[in-house]
Amino acid sequence: MREYQASVDQWITTYGVRYFSELNILAQLVEEVGEVARIVGRRYGEQSGDDPDHSLGDELADVLFTIACLANKTGVDLSAEVARNLAKKTDRDATRHRANEKLS
Repeated sequence: MREYQASVDQWITTYGVRYFSELNILAQLVEEVGEVARIVGRRYGEQSGDDPDHSLGDELADVLFTIACLANKTGVDLSAEVARNLAKKTDRDATRHRANEKLS
């Protein structure tokens, strides 16, 4: 993740000039997540039609790029936070999901 964040930062400073404001980046993130939702809803849900011009992988990559922009703008080290978050989930959910009868 650190390498990806550094790559995004290099791209922004080379091609994007500067980061947008935190609120603007958040608005972009919501827009990108909406595009993922549209594809998933049409491809895997009950909505009709599919949008062959949009790739789920490409839209997920747009979400990741935008998250990296927000992390860079706000000084968040995603590598450290992802590791911390996974450890938290592991401690909290070590037996919870396996013990859930609804998931059997």
